[in-house]
Amino acid sequence: MRLHQVLRNVDKFRTVFDFGGRDVAHWFPGHMAKGLRQMRANLKKVDCIIEIHDARISFLKDTLNVRPHLLILNKVDLTDLSNKQRILKTLEKNGVKNVLFTDCLKQRDDNIKKLVPMVMEIIERQPRYNREEVCERPRMYLLDTPGVLPPRIENVETGMKLALCGTILDHLVGEDIIADYLLYSLNRLGNYVEKYDLQEPSDDIQHVLKRIAVKLGKTQRVKAITGVGNITITIPNYTAAAYDFIRAFRKGELGQVMLD
Repeated sequence: MRLHQVLRNVDKFRTVFDFGGRDVAHWFPGHMAKGLRQMRANLKKVDCIIEIHDARISFLKDTLNVRPHLLILNKVDLTDLSNKQRILKTLEKNGVKNVLFTDCLKQRDDNIKKLVPMVMEIIERQPRYNREEVCERPRMYLLDTPGVLPPRIENVETGMKLALCGTILDHLVGEDIIADYLLYSLNRLGNYVEKYDLQEPSDDIQHVLKRIAVKLGKTQRVKAITGVGNITITIPNYTAAAYDFIRAFRKGELGQVMLD
């Protein structure tokens, strides 16, 4: 297909994702609620709060209703940071001034080495401490917490971004819906055409999943009723294709993306 035809087709792609009137998924199990209660109870014992977020969704609401002293945006290897300054300005506007971008899978990430000095500097600035009380090599204790979601996911699209990044269990949302939202996002932000040997971008998730299934040999045998009796036919396995599509995104195989 010629380039001008491809561009004309892309102009017709969705600019808004249709969630079909779905409500925000209620995914807040008891262990998470208990964890949040324990975290809030321990806040008065803590001098510095460090929150770790997926850098691809940087603008989540506060989980503890308290601004973190230090926000770590991890998984930068999967994130498009071309608008890094915009991210920092938006976070600062929301009261978050100390931000560290990290890739914790990297054996030597220089930014991780900045963590302890930043924590010491933050504590030094607190009015209840004198500088002399924060010695050169202070004894520091780390209070670890479980990974938790905000008690209320602000809207369906935020919930879908969380699901896409693997924060919410896939089957609670539906892999077919997650795959379709991924396709919608990649048509604006990333690339999948070369990965799956497609001729051109597409806004039709069924077409894309069919091509993925064919390329990967993901098929299933089903019985079909005909006028001469039942026969067994081989069809693309759309569920397996959706699973591969989503996993490829999470592993960074479809390019670096910023969802916010």
